[in-house]
Amino acid sequence: MTDIAKRFAQNPLLSPGHLKPSADGLVIACLLNPGAFKYEGKTWLLVRVAERPEQTEVHVSFPILTETGETQIMEIALNDADLIATDARVVRYKGVDYLTTLSHLRLLCSDDGINFYEPEGYAKLFGSGPLQTFGIEDCRVTQMEDQFYLTFTAVSDSGVGVGMRTTTDWKTFQSHGMILPPHNKDVAIFEEKVNGKYYALHRPSSVDIGGNYIWIAESPDGKHWGNHKCILKTREGMWDSGRVGAGAAPIKTSKGWLEIYHGATKEHRYCLGAVLLDLNDPSKVIARSAEPIMEPIAPYETTGFFGHVVFTNGHIVEDDGDTITVYYGAADEHVCGAHFSIKEIFATLGM
Repeated sequence: MTDIAKRFAQNPLLSPGHLKPSADGLVIACLLNPGAFKYEGKTWLLVRVAERPEQTEVHVSFPILTETGETQIMEIALNDADLIATDARVVRYKGVDYLTTLSHLRLLCSDDGINFYEPEGYAKLFGSGPLQTFGIEDCRVTQMEDQFYLTFTAVSDSGVGVGMRTTTDWKTFQSHGMILPPHNKDVAIFEEKVNGKYYALHRPSSVDIGGNYIWIAESPDGKHWGNHKCILKTREGMWDSGRVGAGAAPIKTSKGWLEIYHGATKEHRYCLGAVLLDLNDPSKVIARSAEPIMEPIAPYETTGFFGHVVFTNGHIVEDDGDTITVYYGAADEHVCGAHFSIKEIFATLGM
């Protein structure tokens, strides 16, 4: 095992009981996969909050948003022959898939990067419109000059795609709709242009030919994407044999763009690894983790809403230029923190 993560002694930093539900009649089932950024001298997280009604022994119930933004509760008897409810995350009813929870995004901030609180004056971010009726999830935050780009998973009965909003003050937001259609997720925009172009990692999926691979795209304006290339595939028999996907925005180093990505086995055990991309042509892979740099080994990572998961889409590069503070979701229930050293990651890559 090559786990080099230095986990916070205070983990989990955030659990469902630390926040209040967004509405009466709902409970927070889990906190997941925060985006992370610095703003006004503080560390901020944009946490995915997944909610549902209290469950009973005879029904499964879950919320969805109407196209006008109202919350509707669906309730199905567990003995209904049309119900398939073998996965904690998804139920299938009369041939249609539904999420067991409805997610929104919530802003939290911290003076020390460890103790987070919900500040006053900042709104919760909810799904909006017909393509976000099953919620918005797993937001990556990219800062370029004074503009923040929020790329998130947008879910509805039409599929899973990528939405984007931008802001400069975290109080007013401009929506850019769905920038990549279903089935796609895990979009991380680079924090500076390369040869005059915006670049982003993304993860289209196929249930037939192909798989859950990491792709790269370029854009003239950060909104319209093209020249897509597949750069990272799953590897049979390895820790990332089932799927791979981008974490947060790649980190620019002297050796290349360093990306911490997630990989899962076909049994859905999620780990973190690293890939190094060429500085001038980030579609070229220079090196890739043979073994994960972080595995689900702590109790709060192996047991939870969906166990054996470590998953990140948010980090902060500290002032020393070597330390990365990674904020990650553990077991699809808690938000945790860990430090990594860029030099140590490079050593695992043979650099």
